[in-house]
Amino acid sequence: MEKTKGINRAQFLAGAAAVGAAGALLPACGAAAKARDEGAGQGRDRQSPGRGLTRRGIVYTVGAGETPATAWRADRMRADLRALRDDLHADTVDVTGEGVERLTATAAEAAELGLHVWLQPTLGDVPEREILDHLAETGRFAERLRRQGASVELSVGCEFWLFVPGIIPGETVLERIANLQSGNVDWARTQRRLSRFTAKAAALGRKVFHGRLSYASAPEIDNVDWSLFDVVGIDYYSYFPRRADYVRELRQHLRWGKPVTITEFGTCTFRGAPEAGGMGWDIVDYDKTPPEIKGNPLPVRSERTQAAYLTDLLDVFESMNLYAAMVFEFLTADAPHRPGDPRHDLDMASYGIAKAIQDRPGDPDTGWHWEPKEAFHAVARAYGRAADRRR
Repeated sequence: MEKTKGINRAQFLAGAAAVGAAGALLPACGAAAKARDEGAGQGRDRQSPGRGLTRRGIVYTVGAGETPATAWRADRMRADLRALRDDLHADTVDVTGEGVERLTATAAEAAELGLHVWLQPTLGDVPEREILDHLAETGRFAERLRRQGASVELSVGCEFWLFVPGIIPGETVLERIANLQSGNVDWARTQRRLSRFTAKAAALGRKVFHGRLSYASAPEIDNVDWSLFDVVGIDYYSYFPRRADYVRELRQHLRWGKPVTITEFGTCTFRGAPEAGGMGWDIVDYDKTPPEIKGNPLPVRSERTQAAYLTDLLDVFESMNLYAAMVFEFLTADAPHRPGDPRHDLDMASYGIAKAIQDRPGDPDTGWHWEPKEAFHAVARAYGRAADRRR
């Protein structure tokens, strides 16, 4: 998982989930309100009627890693992408994270393998200008790939309200989450700042990239003016006991009359994880050295729970003929699986569908390999059946 000044992507998700109820307090921007009022029923025509999902993907996060052993490596990346194409049967890879060289090298390899590339830079907790420069450089590379014939789309970023300083009070993500949880937020001002930065990122994306443009939103917080984009992007971590409730919740995003992509969806690897949504990671006490799983009794590891949630959601997305869905995520190398040691089995708190196994358990500098979880096999079967139907 990418690391941004001491907080990883799982904790970003947790922040979003923890303040999800606050989304109801955000005033709708004018364009969004108008679309909700006038656009009912139009979105389904812009999906792929009768065909299910058009693109079936996986989030592949690039980043510096928490230790040298878990840092991005070109040889490992190339092997991973081949496994995602050949074994998972994904046709799309969401290349996301920070570091232009890592992003562009991974995107180029994915394109070379014939995968559709959804390229999404997510630099955070640095000045706004640096975030926009990072986006511009990544977007220019995406445009070069597109002109060379690659299948590529650009997302200008992810959940700006949390990643970008200055939208919500707080110098760091942890400070912004704390302010959200305490209610120390002026929602009208937050929405103005968020809308301003989103519009600025969209304009920059249009300037450097001439293919389809999107953004990965947290719908509980973001009130995005989707007229700025070609594809509606939703990070989705809801849980309902009834399938119809997912359809009801997701249907609102069709009203813009544009393709809808589930830019992230997933859950952790223990019983009850789907109900925890983006807070699944919170079963780990990171103040301990080494970090350990909390609870007495401990949560019960369940790869089957993760697999069932993912396949249930894929069925929903397919039935709605959404444009694309990206499983979050392939692997969390910094949360290794410790078989036989449930107190330190950090993979239980991972959204990855593969598990990292250390050569010397407990040694952060050791080498490691990955093995597929039940979720990997379940998604592979679903993606493989869809590919067979298209032949």
